[in-house]
Amino acid sequence: MISPFTEEQQRFLRLLELPVPGRPAAGEGASSQPALPKAAAAAPSPRQEPAAAISAPAPTPLAAQPMVPAAPVRDAAAQGQRETVIAGLSWADLAAMVSGCQACPLGATRQHAVFGAGNPQGRWLFVGEAPGAEEDRRGEAFVGRAGQLLDAMLKAMGLERGRDVYIANVLKCRPPNNRDPLGPEVQECLPYLHRQIALIRPQIIVALGRFATQGLLQVDTPLNKLRGTVQHYGEIPVLVTYHPAYLLRNPIDKRRVWEDLKKARQIFSELNGALPEAR
Repeated sequence: MISPFTEEQQRFLRLLELPVPGRPAAGEGASSQPALPKAAAAAPSPRQEPAAAISAPAPTPLAAQPMVPAAPVRDAAAQGQRETVIAGLSWADLAAMVSGCQACPLGATRQHAVFGAGNPQGRWLFVGEAPGAEEDRRGEAFVGRAGQLLDAMLKAMGLERGRDVYIANVLKCRPPNNRDPLGPEVQECLPYLHRQIALIRPQIIVALGRFATQGLLQVDTPLNKLRGTVQHYGEIPVLVTYHPAYLLRNPIDKRRVWEDLKKARQIFSELNGALPEAR
């Protein structure tokens, strides 16, 4: 059987230790675990009423990592049924499902699930990796130091999160000690992000950091090779840049991020005409 995934997407699935369609798993005829859903969005639904980088953090020493219970085992049929249910939810019902989600072990270690922040009817969508400690405490996306820097970046673009922008994460729960997301956690959470995108119907997406970019686009391409290029989620243009938390540690790269954001503004302007003046 010919795989419907590109070679690049197949590499990403293997990176997450998920089966690649058309390739039997080692030692068996076929895996019962489903592949990560494709990034291309379904036909957009009508807008619904509204109801850190953490990129490449230093790994936690093995001895200091908390014991994490195993993720629930779900066969392909059950996983597909779950994704079908999520794909039909309204904004309010989706937020409620995320709030009570226990699909992976992060549900047992979080304080709050973080659905997102901003205007769900905004034309810009910024996607990060996962909540940090302050976001986990307050239940809102990008409210710590990285969030303050992101707000400054938005202001420089002539945007406001409560007016023009919605902000979401690939993961809705904070990984303990801000460790890297695990493949099964990404697999369980991605259907939520896909549904958010279908409901928001943004005209442009900005991916913040390596994990947000690779999770959203389902590739394993290094971040530096994707920066400066226009990627796509379905038909939506995606611009890739560094996570604000990375910039807090590496302020010298703020100039590169500003170049990325100017390119995003240019693409948006070509789609819509004049933008608010950048400051």
